[in-house]
Amino acid sequence: MIKAVVIDDEPAMQEVNSRLLKEYFPGVKLAGIGNSVGSGVELIKKEKPHLVLLDVELNEGTGFQILQQLKPYSFKVVFITGYDTYALKAIKFSALDYILKPVNEIEFQQAIQHAIDEINESENQQLQTGVLFESLQNENQGKKLVLKTMDSLHIVDASDILFCRSDNSYTTFHLADNEKIMVSRSIREYEELLSGHGFFRPHQSFLVNLNHVKKIDKSDGGFIIMKNKKEIPVSIRQKKRLIQMLENL
Repeated sequence: MIKAVVIDDEPAMQEVNSRLLKEYFPGVKLAGIGNSVGSGVELIKKEKPHLVLLDVELNEGTGFQILQQLKPYSFKVVFITGYDTYALKAIKFSALDYILKPVNEIEFQQAIQHAIDEINESENQQLQTGVLFESLQNENQGKKLVLKTMDSLHIVDASDILFCRSDNSYTTFHLADNEKIMVSRSIREYEELLSGHGFFRPHQSFLVNLNHVKKIDKSDGGFIIMKNKKEIPVSIRQKKRLIQMLENL
């Protein structure tokens, strides 16, 4: 049986997470609840859980401080966080599992089920958490992105991404070394994640790293010519904004 703990300083959230675990995952035993950095560390050390539902924002600190005190660890973490926080963006860069407040039952089930499926992949968890801490510590520096495929976990420097191409709900990353990585996430998610790091979406099917653009060809409606000679189409409505962004690089 999988053993889990919940660490959250809001009684209402403690109750919600406990109830949903019991309702949807009878094979998971809730071994305890913590409400602070200190009690969380103590609880995890005592119970040695397989799964930790961890609130990011605690009254006297953060969930990240708990993880820092317990490194290295082998349990699976599912973060609980609010919208539009810097922490959420770092979690997304790391491709770690999270549940947004207020908790949606379907999203809760998906996140916990995914965590259970990966409960024995502790090596991947360590890699992803390493990227998480690096993202948190280096907000304005180069970013690393975790790309998860069916059989691999890729750690990619954002600066090495030339462009991304959309294929419905899949996104293919084209890298500087000619490697291609396809992941089952939409290009819109990566547009939101990378928009502050020199990336621009000139066309609904493409997301481009502006640092790898060689020139703009204005013929035939407009194309971006990449340094690797690939041609990326530009929609009419995005052309003016693209030129403005390139002028500001």
